[in-house]
Amino acid sequence: MYDRGFTLIEILITITIIGILIAIAIPAYQNYTIRVRVSDGLDLASGAQLAVNEYTMINNQLPATAADTQYTSPAATPNVSSIVMGNLGVITVNYTASAGNGSIILVPTLQVGGLTWDCTRGTLPAQYRPPSCR
Repeated sequence: MYDRGFTLIEILITITIIGILIAIAIPAYQNYTIRVRVSDGLDLASGAQLAVNEYTMINNQLPATAADTQYTSPAATPNVSSIVMGNLGVITVNYTASAGNGSIILVPTLQVGGLTWDCTRGTLPAQYRPPSCR
């Protein structure tokens, strides 16, 4: 006589393996979704970067104040609470809790040939930042 089906040990081993996979997959997925939301915020800040770039190309210097660029901040989104342009074209992207609850500060530097942007400042944890901003 042949037994059909699984033994209790086989079922327990299968459940354990599934549990381990879930324990690894859920945090990885949560980090991934936050990184996507952070990326959306940086895309939203591209309008501010463009305003600084245009001002710099025309005047060959960084804007002294945000008013010099005539930039208007976009409305808040579920992931980005605000985008603020400060003096010298410094842009601060403030994120909501769903996107890591921190900020990334974009700092322009005027060099021969154009602007470069540094995004390594701010309070957003490195694990949520794009690789170029860590």
